[in-house]
Amino acid sequence: MFIKRFMGTMLAAAVFGLTLTACSTGAAEESKTQESVETSVSASETEESSASEPETGESTASDNETEVSDNSKLRVGSLKGPTTIGLVNLMEKAEAGETDIDYEFTMATTADEISAKLVSGDMDIALIPANLASVLYNKTEGGVSVTDINTLGVLYGVTGDESVQSLQDLEGKTVYMTGQGSTPEFAFNYILSENGLSGKVNIEFKNEATEIAALLKADPTGTAVLPQPFATVCLKQNENLREFLDLNEEWDKCESSEGSQLVTGVTVVRNDLLKEQGDAIKAFMADHEASVKMTEEDPDHTSELVAKYGIIEKAPIAKAALGKCNIVCISGEEMKTALSGYLNVLFEANPQSVGGELPGDDFYAVVE
Repeated sequence: MFIKRFMGTMLAAAVFGLTLTACSTGAAEESKTQESVETSVSASETEESSASEPETGESTASDNETEVSDNSKLRVGSLKGPTTIGLVNLMEKAEAGETDIDYEFTMATTADEISAKLVSGDMDIALIPANLASVLYNKTEGGVSVTDINTLGVLYGVTGDESVQSLQDLEGKTVYMTGQGSTPEFAFNYILSENGLSGKVNIEFKNEATEIAALLKADPTGTAVLPQPFATVCLKQNENLREFLDLNEEWDKCESSEGSQLVTGVTVVRNDLLKEQGDAIKAFMADHEASVKMTEEDPDHTSELVAKYGIIEKAPIAKAALGKCNIVCISGEEMKTALSGYLNVLFEANPQSVGGELPGDDFYAVVE
């Protein structure tokens, strides 16, 4: 069993204490002022026959040849933001009964909602902050593993100060941020340190991105590091602001980060399910990859879906933010290299940010 039932309550309670280390996803920070949203989509509610195997014996799941049982059902959780954007095309297909898997999607505004359900066994797959995946691996003694990276860095610098054109120009400046004690702080401090700016930039943390937006509105010369899609929303609402910094690019420039990438979100699966329903997990991975590909091939329709599912209110803003959210589906050895390097940087900054110790090789699921 993934987790013994008598331990489920204890572990679930422990997960609820991880909010501060789980805020690396920009959408989670953006959504703190909103009510929790759950979206459940079940293919069986629309067309039960879609899960049946065709006469040829070939699977209809996203161009892969994995056969899945007729009653395969997967409960998938994600956060209201970039991690769900990569799923919206799959959500639409499931809603229309066009998938072999009977999917049930849950979208939440905080990472602890998702992680608690995963730990208790009430969820099968979760798209969560990368460091939280490591924390859960340690909490469950290797009970979960990562199948892919779904979102790269989503942090961007915005300012109305004409004297700030690059990272080096932040020396002596005040920068507003959210995510104190979590991965946005660790990632930004790492980049500052690698560029000789440690202790030379005054970081002022705020609880909400909306609070920062208000400060920038009142002071057009202010500077902030904001997550997507809120950075794009802020730029649209304040014509005095411009983007001057992409933390993905700055991360890649750092010599000690070679081989890693700035990672926001990953997809994790319960290992007991991976053993019991491996074919269903493979089918999901193929469906997920196809959904991500559609965000690139049809950004207009994807943006409409992002608005439809309530991730971003308006499709035009969703489209503007789409290219900045760095939606990906990186698996296999490339995933392991990028993610392990990223977690190592976080571990060096604060071991507790990854659960006290780095995960073992079994954390990285290479599903064939």
